[in-house]
Amino acid sequence: MSIIPVFLWSDILIYALMLSSAAWAYFALRREYWRIALRQVGGNRMAMLSFGVLCLYGSLGLLDTIHFKRVSAENPKGGNITSLFDLLAQPLIERTETTYSAPFATHSFSMESVQRNGQQVREFPRLAHAAINLKDPASDAAADIEKRAVTGLGLGLAIGLALFIFSWGILSLMRRSNGSNGRHGTNGTSNLYWLGGFMTVVAILVSEAVTLNMNEGYHILGTDKTGQDVFYLALKSIRTGLIVGTLTTLIVTPFAVFFGILAGYFGGWVDDLIQYVYTTLSSIPDILLIAAAMLMLQTWLAQTQVETLVSADNRLILLCVILGITSWTGLCRLIRGEVLKLREVEYIQAADAFGVGRLTIMVRHLLPNVMHIVLISVVLRFSGLVLTEAILAYIGIGVDPSTNSWGNMINQARLELARDPVVWWSILAAFTFMLGLVLPANLFGDAVRDALDPRLKTR
Repeated sequence: MSIIPVFLWSDILIYALMLSSAAWAYFALRREYWRIALRQVGGNRMAMLSFGVLCLYGSLGLLDTIHFKRVSAENPKGGNITSLFDLLAQPLIERTETTYSAPFATHSFSMESVQRNGQQVREFPRLAHAAINLKDPASDAAADIEKRAVTGLGLGLAIGLALFIFSWGILSLMRRSNGSNGRHGTNGTSNLYWLGGFMTVVAILVSEAVTLNMNEGYHILGTDKTGQDVFYLALKSIRTGLIVGTLTTLIVTPFAVFFGILAGYFGGWVDDLIQYVYTTLSSIPDILLIAAAMLMLQTWLAQTQVETLVSADNRLILLCVILGITSWTGLCRLIRGEVLKLREVEYIQAADAFGVGRLTIMVRHLLPNVMHIVLISVVLRFSGLVLTEAILAYIGIGVDPSTNSWGNMINQARLELARDPVVWWSILAAFTFMLGLVLPANLFGDAVRDALDPRLKTR
């Protein structure tokens, strides 16, 4: 059996986004302005804590972006497309129950008919993959959960301590090479806050160790209607949220930057035409434009004879494209206003007077001076796009129903809220994981805005 890598369109775009981000960081950090901003963000404790959380989400999403197929002599075309995350989460996938079960439950949430002593009775059957090592779950489950939590905590603390010692040694070597003792000065403060961000990651790893150790014996977030582990579904949905937030930004940014600089620098009929286009788009409600585009594309997607995962991925990419087309106008308007101001400053007029080409002026002088607006807008818009995906899935025009996303989890959970008793854990899991991504993104975006916006800069 051999493994063949598979590259979906979303995977390719994510890899392209990572390479372009690395290239931008390399060239941007060669300028003192961006290095000062980075040091200011690094000196913000809350920003570094948020950055640690975002790195954890990003690593899980990246694991779910590496796809492959298993090919053997009996099956030369290969099996279903799977990801590295699915390979690591195989125990969670295999632990499927028959139907609903509450978090840390040992018995099913619904009653079933079973045979007892030749008679048919209705009772809550015991789960097939929860507390299977306990003879009497009613009395031994609490002690077993506590034992697993303590064991996971000890393992997580051991790993965290090892990583802490390693990182502290690296920072000590860096301080010695810089000739600083790390107690005074900006570098020492920044290093301590970077260490604070790393310690956040360590704390999250400790929590994950406790969670995974308990999840081996129980469904810590329960199961859904089909018996799938809700914790796995929530983790699997991270990739969809990240793709909607990042790839839509990748589509929005070039449009907004190009047309914003053209409108602000050239003025005249070029400015009037671009203003007419984005004013017309802004006047149409986004939800109606997205709904019309998605409904038209659904017919085309239904006619394509491709694998289910590929079809769902194509719909996800089309959703990102449509969101990008409908959301570039705000950033374009901001960049236009900034360029209208920049084209009147002395160095732009001097370059124009010396005969420097307009394209050179736009690329070398205007573009670098509006990148702080672009970066601020990108970071702050990310959380809004993640929430937009949930809203679109709720009304049925978002990602494919077969795609794992927090929006689909919320859409399915709204029907479960009408049950008696209420099945509450699915919507709680989706809300918690979404909050865990959106809140750090907003906090980190505020820190980036404070560092880059000249009107908000603080010492």
